[in-house]
Amino acid sequence: MSRAASTAASDASAAQGPDLDRLAEAGGGPAARRLVENIERIEALSSRLVAALTDRAMPNPGVEAPGPELLMTTASAWMKTLADQPARVIERQVSYWGETLQHYTRAQMALARGKLTAPEDDAPGDKRFKNPLWQSHPYFNFVKNQYLINARALETAARDLDLPDEVARRRVDWMTRQLVDMMAPTNFLATNPDALERAVQTEGESLVRGLENLVRDVEQSGGEMVVSLADREAFTVGENIGTSEGSVVHRAPLYELIQYRPLTDQVHALPLLIFPPWINKFYILDLKPQNSLIRWLLEQGHTLFIVSWKNPDASFADIGMEDYVGAYLDAMDRVRSLTGQPRLNVVGYCIAGTTLALTLALLQQRGDDRVNCATLFTTLTDFSDQGEFTTYLQDDFVNGIADEVERHGLLRAQLMSRTMSFLRANDLVWGPAIRSYMLGETPPAFDLLYWNGDATNLPGRMALQYLRGLCQQNRFAGDGFDLMGHRLTLGDVQVPLCAVACENDHIAPWQDCWRGVAQMGARDKTFILSQSGHIAGIVNPPGRRKYGHYAGGRDFDHGHEAWRESSGFDQDSWWPLWGAWLAERAGVMVPARAPDSEVLPAPGSYVHERAG
Repeated sequence: MSRAASTAASDASAAQGPDLDRLAEAGGGPAARRLVENIERIEALSSRLVAALTDRAMPNPGVEAPGPELLMTTASAWMKTLADQPARVIERQVSYWGETLQHYTRAQMALARGKLTAPEDDAPGDKRFKNPLWQSHPYFNFVKNQYLINARALETAARDLDLPDEVARRRVDWMTRQLVDMMAPTNFLATNPDALERAVQTEGESLVRGLENLVRDVEQSGGEMVVSLADREAFTVGENIGTSEGSVVHRAPLYELIQYRPLTDQVHALPLLIFPPWINKFYILDLKPQNSLIRWLLEQGHTLFIVSWKNPDASFADIGMEDYVGAYLDAMDRVRSLTGQPRLNVVGYCIAGTTLALTLALLQQRGDDRVNCATLFTTLTDFSDQGEFTTYLQDDFVNGIADEVERHGLLRAQLMSRTMSFLRANDLVWGPAIRSYMLGETPPAFDLLYWNGDATNLPGRMALQYLRGLCQQNRFAGDGFDLMGHRLTLGDVQVPLCAVACENDHIAPWQDCWRGVAQMGARDKTFILSQSGHIAGIVNPPGRRKYGHYAGGRDFDHGHEAWRESSGFDQDSWWPLWGAWLAERAGVMVPARAPDSEVLPAPGSYVHERAG
């Protein structure tokens, strides 16, 4: 071999990194081999991460954080508090610094005495600090307690502000909570004993796996850092979730209509049509047979149809609320034609319940009696109290969404998912990020979290109509929401009605759901309050006795608490109660109807479309 060829070979070998076998033979052994392998993996992953981050679209400041108005309001409130109550402000600051100095002094004195143990710790329990080292190790104990001191100081300072109104109060409290959660020592490698212990135990392998998880999430999210809540490879809709048998019997540009195969020889004469929310996908009602509401309804003898919504792309930018209402009417027509029944029963879940209420009001004004009875799951129709969404429903943020719609034609799924996640940041952002990126754990194979991550886009026009006309201006519960040539109000909803809300629902608080139902014009109204939250309170099959429900109250005139006080409590699921209510309004029993046409088998094709 020539000298030039030898030099080239040597350079090529050096460019590929150390010779692992030679390093091991030289005394490095398997540990050295793993070290070099991990270094090479880190270098490759770092290159992928940089490449993935360059794919990120230009950020939109309007949806990244509240606008400058909130900062100005907060600064003005602080100046006003300082001017009106200077002694109080100084007292708070002195108290904070005094507590911090005492904490530091105690730690210094213990260190000087050689007493390397943590002091007695009576801090309240917090699942973020469940590792015993937060209690027993002087360093971690010091860090934790200083964080708690800082958090209390921030919360007290925010609480003391003389703010102009309740909206400002809620927004400042929200921002304070985000800052407190973000600065938790568990979110940083150097101050997280779980992550450090795992890194030592695995000889750094956990940190490399964490980097792999981070790169995967950034690549999957188009340059955004959106932590995966569940293993994307663990489930396939139609194979191990969403497996109830049926057929797509009609496809339209906005939806597929699925008819399920009956599970009884006879069925009620009136068919049942479910409208799921198009913010997520319908198979939340059919995750697995033991908790499938779809399967349970089939077992109760209903001819069951469900709408599977299209996951829109930019070509749907001009689709509005009237198009969704039109799809409701079209789906109803298809069901009536397929079953030969002039009337049917309907269900709407979350935003689909809000739109169903609009549709019912429209049908009432048109004199169309096709709907025999309706059920609303966790449905908001009166937005006079914006609750935990107050921060997101002010003009600065909604204007930011309008800019987003202008750029993309959509309210993109990633933005919606991120927004919802920060309502429960420790559970849905920081906790999963710690497990995935610092502990190197694979996201869990959890069907509910898989569904939660399988989000959908919203058409731009529809999203802004909903945010401005319904949420911000509350027209449906006020002077009327203009749609398809009609001005619709809650009083126009007059069909027999059953509404189900959930006691711990932070998305659709039950008090707000109840308030909307109370204003509806229906004389036949039933309200059921399930325990638990937005999903678990609905997907709550009988027999487990895990979450009970309140029902039976008839007082819709004196507020939600008066209604609850007049209701009884049952420790089991609300499904049987609703099932009996529905059976009374579903007609006589007739021979079961199987789908007699098939575009393709359930769960169809639209459900497989993932947001880009």
